[in-house]
Amino acid sequence: MKVNIKKETLFKALQKVSNIIGSRTTLPVLANVLLEAEENKLTLTTTDLELRITTSIEAVVETAGVTTLPAKRLLGLVSKFKGDTVYMESNEMHHTQITCGTANFMILGLTPEDFPVAPDFAAERTIQLKQSDFSRILDRISYAVSSDDSRKVLQGILLSVKEGNLTAVATDGKRLALVEKMLENAGEGSDGDVIITIKVANEIKRMLDKEGDVTMEIGEKQVLFKVNDTVIYSKLIDGNYPNYRQVIPASFSKKISVPGAEFVDALEIVSIPLCDTATPFVKITFADNKLLFEANSNIGEGREFINIDYADQEEVSLSFNPQLLSDPFKHIGVDNVIVKINDAFSPIALESGDGFLYVIMPMRNK
Repeated sequence: MKVNIKKETLFKALQKVSNIIGSRTTLPVLANVLLEAEENKLTLTTTDLELRITTSIEAVVETAGVTTLPAKRLLGLVSKFKGDTVYMESNEMHHTQITCGTANFMILGLTPEDFPVAPDFAAERTIQLKQSDFSRILDRISYAVSSDDSRKVLQGILLSVKEGNLTAVATDGKRLALVEKMLENAGEGSDGDVIITIKVANEIKRMLDKEGDVTMEIGEKQVLFKVNDTVIYSKLIDGNYPNYRQVIPASFSKKISVPGAEFVDALEIVSIPLCDTATPFVKITFADNKLLFEANSNIGEGREFINIDYADQEEVSLSFNPQLLSDPFKHIGVDNVIVKINDAFSPIALESGDGFLYVIMPMRNK
């Protein structure tokens, strides 16, 4: 293999594919990037056996060929190169001479025959939406995914399509985050449910742009995401997602608009004394056109309030874990959030007005 590539182009491609490589791999070749050069194109592939990322870039290919090189070390080298063009030449032993500007390196690779082959994949249905929309959906709910190994299905994100409506859901059993979005190009046969891993969701989110579309091809046990010149393959999480609709109250007696930025600021400042508390909680009270925040711990206590439109209604106090309560406000992306409540003991809901819903159960008041 003998190629030359624009340094910046190679650097961006290596950034896309190198993130899934861990510090400890079960097979030495899994620490490497597969490089395939042909027809003025260089294709880079990495895998951790759960995800497989492939991206293609333009290159001047003098001699077609294939090799593998340590991905993180190659990324480190390219990031420091001063020249504009990277020259790479591999021999039959998969030793690769790499030159850029005044820098010259010989890197020892591994045989590409040991690199895992792409799994067989047959798409059963396809979903397409704007990259910006999918990025916003994932950002709004991915923090609510469970880290509990005992409930595998909750370690992923449910993507459900029904009659052209996409519903994305994440929950850890303590709170639930949901986004609904009508698809512009929902073809026939696109209905169905899949659970994608949080790992592939995070990788996809890194690559999404403000423009363009993302295509999701769904198979029986795998999914393929196509984003520009990059393809990400991932296994799906097997199992049935719980009936999330059951935890959403059918109605609410009170609906209050709160300013999101002011809410988070007040919540964060009263939470500071709780940093070493085993079970932190903040009490919030709706009363007399104010929302009062209160917290206490063994080092002290604090109070703060913000102004809201809440007059001539009964006072209601609820207690929450401050982290779980602040998460949606940091990702919702709207100025004002609608808080829906019934009483101090029932689930409350936060809504954005554009398809986002967050449901959380209050803690027992103390």
